[in-house]
Amino acid sequence: MTPVSTVETSSAAPAQDPRQRRLETAMKRHQYRPDALIEVLHTAQELFGCLEPKQLLHIAHSLRLPPSQVYGVATFYHFFSLEPKGVHACVVCMGTACYIKGAAQLLSALEQATHIQAGDTTPDRQFSLGTARCLGACGIAPAVVFDDQLEGHQTPATVYDRLHTCLSGTP
Repeated sequence: MTPVSTVETSSAAPAQDPRQRRLETAMKRHQYRPDALIEVLHTAQELFGCLEPKQLLHIAHSLRLPPSQVYGVATFYHFFSLEPKGVHACVVCMGTACYIKGAAQLLSALEQATHIQAGDTTPDRQFSLGTARCLGACGIAPAVVFDDQLEGHQTPATVYDRLHTCLSGTP
């Protein structure tokens, strides 16, 4: 990834891109207030799939914030991604209840099956693997989120089956 400080600092954004127009509308709705940074970053992430350095610089300029502050917020929160994510995603809860009930084994099974580590995306951009401190689903530990669907009482076999279902496109 190119460091933010070395990217061209032009605030001009491609006006013909409808996603960019929607981002501009969101910033205007927040009156270009610097305290709307997280909301604007969420909007940009939803529209573009990730927060590229050029986009971060545009947001910094538009909200009148130092690029380092925008980059710092984008890298601090786990929700934000500076690289494109996969078509399918899995997040393994690593909270205490889930960890005690086998979350590490679930993560290991997924890492072995996909040949990637937590926080990475497969080279074909089909699958991203992540972890969370806590999903708030302790009663169904160990819990995993596959493509925004919370699933509890998981085992290495069930996560492997779910992974196969995601990647094969079969129900």
